Amino acid sequence: MREREFLQQRYQAILASLGVILIFAGTLALVPLVLLLAYPQELRLATGFLIPATAQCGIGVALWKYGYRREISLSLQEGGIVVTLSWFTVVLFSAYPFMQAEGLNFSAAMFESASGWTSTGMTVVDVGTAYRLTLFWRSFLQYVGGAGLAIIMLSALVGVTGVGISSAEGRSDQLLPQVHQSARLVLVIYLVYAICGTLAYILAGMPWFDAINHSLTAVATGGFSSITNNFSAWHSLTIEWITIALMLLGNLSFVTAWFLFRGQFRQVFRNPEVRLLLVMLPLVIALLTIFTFRPVYGSIGSALRHACFESVAVLTTTGLSTVSFDSWNSFGFVTMLLLMIIGGGTCSTAGGIKQVRFYMILKLIVWEIRRMCLPQKTVLECSIWGTNRPVYIDDAMAKHCLLFVFLYLLTILIGTFILCACGLPFDRSLFEVTSSITSMGFTSGITSAQMPLAAIWTEIIAMILGRLELFVIFATFIKIWHDLGRMFRLPG
Repeated sequence: MREREFLQQRYQAILASLGVILIFAGTLALVPLVLLLAYPQELRLATGFLIPATAQCGIGVALWKYGYRREISLSLQEGGIVVTLSWFTVVLFSAYPFMQAEGLNFSAAMFESASGWTSTGMTVVDVGTAYRLTLFWRSFLQYVGGAGLAIIMLSALVGVTGVGISSAEGRSDQLLPQVHQSARLVLVIYLVYAICGTLAYILAGMPWFDAINHSLTAVATGGFSSITNNFSAWHSLTIEWITIALMLLGNLSFVTAWFLFRGQFRQVFRNPEVRLLLVMLPLVIALLTIFTFRPVYGSIGSALRHACFESVAVLTTTGLSTVSFDSWNSFGFVTMLLLMIIGGGTCSTAGGIKQVRFYMILKLIVWEIRRMCLPQKTVLECSIWGTNRPVYIDDAMAKHCLLFVFLYLLTILIGTFILCACGLPFDRSLFEVTSSITSMGFTSGITSAQMPLAAIWTEIIAMILGRLELFVIFATFIKIWHDLGRMFRLPG
């Protein structure tokens, strides 16, 4: 009986935390209505945002009152439950505006909502005919979901409870000793990104509505665009460089960005992900310029320009583009796949396996070769630079890294098989699943509202799995099943 009461108390605290997120998400659903001041002709769409906002706030308040316990602090596993439940819940509620405004069916609306919250950028909405409120809602979802701001806001509101939650979402590094102070500082940094990006776009000649949308999605490394032809419609080198700067800022962890803003450049360049980026990005740009873009565009200047933009967009898993991929050769296609899987920085808005894991694997290979060349009893210290000190790589850390990468690739393979079973070509299936799980957002052209339902839901699940830590999600479902068995004496 004591065990059952203990678990009930823990899950009451979990539901209270979920309630706070729902209140926050419900409040955010009202933000697009501000655009009615500029576009009053879209007033009829207001109910599409008022209904989910009211429902989320109402359910959130009920859960908070039911489960609030001031003295309970959630563990990492319990934070994983909050993270998983909250993401599936807010994706569900956020789909309603797409159904009401654009007439999407439930699965297509869920796809668009998941693509927004996970900052993926794949879309089934016709951008050319979509309403302004819909376009802004997509971009705003990417901005909020890109940094997991629902989780960060929860950390800021309920203090120590946020430790387990932010860690469960893969954001364990803190800017300041106190979790709520660190969360609020992240909010400020992220808001400054968006404001500066919007002003820069307007000064470069972009209309204010498009400037807001592209600033939100570039900083969130999301990729949604408010125009049909993405960035190829502007033909502006200035706008492209502003976008590259925003994508790179979104790729940095908030800790590294904080060091950069404070002028602590030594700490910035000690970061292994920054070092990897400084080596890998010029190399990829050169290779794409020579082997992919030069044969297509002829001019070395034009080829280099497109290679710079696309390389940054792919490596940061943003998904914005200045060119069509129909003209890319196999070298460019494979390079894109590899960059998508590597992904962006840890504790940033980008997806993928994360650059620090790729860097660690490279270091492990070098260390193993060195160890084999040295006497048998030689002891090597293996370390990489952490937030502000060396982090020594032990066997457990190396095992976790390699297992994560294996599980990540296995998930891509399983998703690819499912899409192939739906009758889609292997190469395009591999591309779509990889783009989904890495939060990249590029599509080979087969993703649409008319896809088989199994394919649509496979990509939805891949987007959510890729947005969160895979181990956290799998461990969460196992823990829920075991806890239910202990509370209700279920078999197994």
